[in-house]
Amino acid sequence: MATVILAVVTIITALVLMLGHFGLVDSLDFGAGAYYYADIPEFDKYVRTDSYNSTLPISLAIVLFLAWGALMYWLWTKIDKN
Repeated sequence: MATVILAVVTIITALVLMLGHFGLVDSLDFGAGAYYYADIPEFDKYVRTDSYNSTLPISLAIVLFLAWGALMYWLWTKIDKN
């Protein structure tokens, strides 16, 4: 019973907050993509591209990332069978 009451209170609270537009800052209207950091005004000043330079080509980094993912998937399937 406590779980049901907590769920109902949580849903009602969420609806009140959404319908009342609480937590929104009118001066920061990013539109539908508000959850993307790139929509933040002057976001470039928060991301420095000159602070780290890698000698590793991006294509090799992508291949290594995919290989790591494949290895982890293979390992997970082996663990899951046992």
